[in-house]
Amino acid sequence: MIGAIITAVVVGAIIGALARLIMPGRQNLSTLMTVLLGIGGALIGSWLAAAVGYTNANGGFAIIPFVVGVVVAIVLIAIYTALSGRHGTPVGH
Repeated sequence: MIGAIITAVVVGAIIGALARLIMPGRQNLSTLMTVLLGIGGALIGSWLAAAVGYTNANGGFAIIPFVVGVVVAIVLIAIYTALSGRHGTPVGH
């Protein structure tokens, strides 16, 4: 149980960080919010991949749910910044 929670936090942090790196401009998010949105992206991404029939039959790293999780995390970050009024600034300005 505790191992699953630690794994979710670590994967969420990685997905959230990748999502913020891919998004243009700067996002005014705390580290905690980045991890939470990354965890949300990972959970929704895994659910979406399973809903369309993806299975990791060969074992190993499941790249499809990971990529979908990053895309979902980008959407979640965009929604969060739009709703919270914390608009990012373009890079270089």
